[in-house]
Amino acid sequence: MKEIVLDTETTGISVKEGHRIVEIGCIELDNLVPTQNKFHCYLNPGRKVSEKALSIHGYTDEFLSDKKKFNEIKEEFLNFIKNKRLIIHNAEFDIAHLNNELDLIGKKKLENEIIDTLVLARNKFPGSSVSLDALCKRYGVDNSRRKNHTALMDCDLLSKVYINLIDQKEPTLNFQTQNENIINISSGNKSYYKKIIKPNTKELSNHREYLKSKLKKNYF
Repeated sequence: MKEIVLDTETTGISVKEGHRIVEIGCIELDNLVPTQNKFHCYLNPGRKVSEKALSIHGYTDEFLSDKKKFNEIKEEFLNFIKNKRLIIHNAEFDIAHLNNELDLIGKKKLENEIIDTLVLARNKFPGSSVSLDALCKRYGVDNSRRKNHTALMDCDLLSKVYINLIDQKEPTLNFQTQNENIINISSGNKSYYKKIIKPNTKELSNHREYLKSKLKKNYF
């Protein structure tokens, strides 16, 4: 199943105060494995970035001034996420801003199935911090490069956190299924690959000698 890990950065928190999106990042997963398909763009929001938002993502008004407007990328974005489940951390925030952008240009709201990893984390770790940084620390996901909140980097981190949140091991990449030492393990609609380790002749001989010694010891 194909899913989209999605994140946005904005000029501020509330759409009611007129805040707009300045960055959209998306990473596609196919049965939990990241594909090469990504969507990313910076956007000219047509308004100033708030000081608080600037301190979070670092995108200045000058940097955003020559970027495309949402209306110019809408079709490419909507086609990219079409009929795919969206994986978002604090989905209420991102979806509110995306639907606001769509409403401003006369488009209908998103109808994608959505999984909010913030809700998953709160249910799994009640009373604990469930920020993306906290979840990275809990699951040993390296977030040392995350100096600012940028959409694609946050998507990459969230894709790893999401796999852990749903109790799946991160699928191993670049295994060749035609190799006789590789087997495919299917669970529902998810496929994983596991390498078979075969003992050599010496290891088998040592194992037999070990079993004999244990048997003799237990017998006498």
